[in-house]
Order: sequence, then C-alpha cells, then structure tokens
Amino acid sequence: MVDSEERRSLLGDEDEGRQAPGGPERPRSACCDPSHVLHRVVVLVFMCFLGFGSYFCYDNPAALQSQMMQDMKLSTQTFMQLYAWYSWPNVVLCFFGGFLLDRVFGIRLGTIIFSSFVCVGQVIFALGGLANKFWLMEAGRFVFGIGGESLAVAQNTYAVNWFKGKELNLVFGLQLSMARLGSTVNMNIMGWVYNGVADAVGSHGPTTLGWSLMIAGVTCVFSLICALVLAFLDKRAERILQKEEGKTGEVIKITDVKDFPITLWLIFIICVGYYVAVFPFIGLGQLFFIEKFGFSPTQARAVNSIVYIISAPASPVLGFIVDKTGRNVVWVIIAVFATLIAHMMLAFTFWNPWIAMSLLGVSYSLLACALWPMVAYVVPEHQLGTAYGFMQSIQNLGLAIIAIAAGAILDSRGYLVLEVFFCACVCIALMAVVMLYFVDYLRGGDLNRSAADRAKLQKEVSSDAEIRRRPTKLTEGEPARLTPMSAFGLRTRYLSRLGAQLPDHYSSHLSSLAYRSALK
Repeated sequence: MVDSEERRSLLGDEDEGRQAPGGPERPRSACCDPSHVLHRVVVLVFMCFLGFGSYFCYDNPAALQSQMMQDMKLSTQTFMQLYAWYSWPNVVLCFFGGFLLDRVFGIRLGTIIFSSFVCVGQVIFALGGLANKFWLMEAGRFVFGIGGESLAVAQNTYAVNWFKGKELNLVFGLQLSMARLGSTVNMNIMGWVYNGVADAVGSHGPTTLGWSLMIAGVTCVFSLICALVLAFLDKRAERILQKEEGKTGEVIKITDVKDFPITLWLIFIICVGYYVAVFPFIGLGQLFFIEKFGFSPTQARAVNSIVYIISAPASPVLGFIVDKTGRNVVWVIIAVFATLIAHMMLAFTFWNPWIAMSLLGVSYSLLACALWPMVAYVVPEHQLGTAYGFMQSIQNLGLAIIAIAAGAILDSRGYLVLEVFFCACVCIALMAVVMLYFVDYLRGGDLNRSAADRAKLQKEVSSDAEIRRRPTKLTEGEPARLTPMSAFGLRTRYLSRLGAQLPDHYSSHLSSLAYRSALK
C-alpha cells in the first residue's frame, strides 16, 4: 500500500506517469509528463513566480516613500499606517489560512482566490492614489494583506506536493531567492517608474503616484496567471498520476498555548524584538539615507535594498553552515549582536552606510536560518501548527504596532531617537536570547546541540525503534527536539516578513504554515 502511494507521487517512477490504470498509454514527451524532472522544473518556475508580485508590491511604499509623503501630504506616522494595515488581518489569518486551503477552497482554488486578493488590493491601493484618497489606499493594503500571507501558505503547499525529501531544500531556496528578487527590483525601479509617469503626465502628484502603483500591479496580474497555470498543471497531474490534491495539514489548537514551555516564549520575544527593528526601518530607510548621508534618491533606494539583495544568496549558504554545525542559540546570539552593531553604526556614526546595511543583511539572514527551526525542537509535533501560527500572529501584531510607533517617533523626535528606539528593541531580543541560552543549558542544552550530537541521538533513537519493531515516532507529549532535522525548509518558509518549512523528519503536509514575515 505504501509502495503504491509512493509510486503515485510526483517523484515516483516515471513509468507511473505514462501508464493509466486501464492499460498503457502513448508515451508523453518529457515536458508533458508530470513524473518527469523536466516537467517539474517547468512547474517550479511557475511556483517561484507565484509570489513575485506580492513581494514586489509589498514594499512599494518604501520604494516611493518621499514621493508618496509629498504627493499625498502625509506625516510619517500616517505613512507607516500602510504597513500596519497589511499586518492587521494577519494577526488572525495566520491561524486560518491553512484551514481555508484544506477544508474550504482546496489548494488550487485557494491559490487563485488569494492571488486575486493580492491583485484587487493593489488596484484599490493605486486607485486611492489616483483619487487622492488615503483611506482608500489603506483599504487596498488591508485587502492586499489578506491575500499576501495566505498566498505564501499555498506556494509552499504546492512545493511539498510536487517535490519531496532533499529536493525541497533547493526548491525553498529558489522560492526565497525569487521573493528577495521581487523586493530588490521594486526598491530599485519604482523611482524610475514614477519619474517616467511624471514625464508622461507632465507633473508630479497623486495621479502620477496612482499610475505608478497601477503599473506595479502588473506583477500581481502576472502572479495570478501563474496561479491559474499551476492549477491547470496540478489538476492534470492529479488525473494522470492518480494523486491527491495537496493540503497544508495545519493543526492549530489555541488551547495548546497553555502548554508552551518558557523556551518557546523566549523565542517569541526574540522574533518580535528583532524583526520590528528591521522591517519598519527598511520602510523608513529611504529618507533616512537622504537626510543623514546626503544620498540621492536612487542611491538611497539602492542601499535600502541591500538587506534583501544579500539575503537571497546568503540564506542558502548560512543555512548550510547552521545545518552542518548546529549550535542554533549561539548563531542567534551572533546575529542579534551584529544587528545591534549595525543599528548603532547607523545611529551614532557617519561611516558609509553600505557597511552597516551589509552587516544587517548578513545578520538578518543568519537569524532566520537559526531561529525559526528551534521551534520544532521545543514543542511536540502535534503542537507545531499552533506554535508557528502563534509566532506569526504576534510577529504581525508587533510589526503593526511598531510601524505606527516608529512613524510617531520620527515625526516628533527625528531619526536619531528612532534609531535609539530600534537599538532598544534589538537589546530586548539580545537579553531574551541570552536568557534562552542559560535556560536551555540548565535543561540539558538541546537547542544548542552540535549537528554531530543530534545525528548521534537520532541514530540511537532509530536503533531503539527498530528493535521494538515500531516506527521511529515521538510520543505525543515528548518534545520534538529529540529528532534532528534539515532546517533549511523552516528557514525559507518564514523569511519575509516569514516563513519557514518543517524539517524532513516531520510530515511534509505540516510544512505549509503561513509565512512572510520574516519572511517579510
């Protein structure tokens, strides 16, 4: 039975894809055979571009900060509401996105619906600019947020449905790189698009802003087309290979919160304290580099995007290092401390900001590589859905609140006080990770094990299970930390404003829990 199911999977024998239950079929070409690697590469291309539009348009406000504030006559606090309105719906939706995909819409229809939300949200956002109605722009960001985070769930569900085992490492790495490519391209070309539209209409103002945002929305339409193509290819593969439609498999029970260990709560504090000092800063960074360092708008956008540029190639490399060495807590300490140094350089020196921003980009990538997998080490498997849902929920809540607070501080006190505020947030994260180190040490040091120790422990667990002639499976109450994992998927799932993927030894269907965050 298990053998038969494996052969029906997309990674099974190619002959399975060419033979129907009723008898042999005419052989298909490689690019048309769902079981062939070439066909899956084609599917992977559409998967990667599925979230491109969402990531491109998420940071449209950051790329057009000065133009938007001038054209719409906004204070910084009001401007940052655009990021807050994106986060508000995801304080709740992170718990239900997977449920809607599994039980209500299905992965194919759900992906199309959430892609449509992204498109509609961006159009409403642009119309708000055209009509010079900021409340309409806020409504557009709210609708955009409803689709953006849940679309990330669907994207990763497709990934685990079409690729298995070690292939997932490469797949999630490519998806992350494409997401960061979208963010980087946005940061560096939207100013050029705005200037081109201004030349065409003959002036700056809300009309120019609105049409610029509408042009950016073309990327969301492109992603919607990818969703439609993926739905067709997945339906076709289901018919040919007799496979089931993919599911996220999220299991979320709010009552599990009362059973979370103190180590998990410390991880939550690290997550919020760290990311609220990164994403709101990027959202406000353009004017900071113009005012403090005298950069041109083009230079300011380029240095502001360096965090995303670095994270694309650095995440797979740093993830490989963390996987091979272990010692997750130590790596998190290094990442948080390096981020504190970067913010202090930006606040108290006039050194070339490329240095500090490059350091911030590396540390941002390193933290995601080491932090997100630790959740799976401290809670049982049946609580992972709740743990990651809650982590993303409080992350979005923190981002929404701090975005508004950062804007208010900048309006009233200036960039120096704002940078001190960000340093204070990182210090909170640093204190939490130091506490985590000692708490973990007193409890046996499981979070900070080396990769060799984890492999040895896994071998012992596997041997004992084989002797007892039963699957290597943790009991319901036993912490999942006893089973070592490949953490790359977890990392990439949540990198962007968040995301991460469950390790290989867990059921792949659990891996689709929503992310942007980090992975914002």
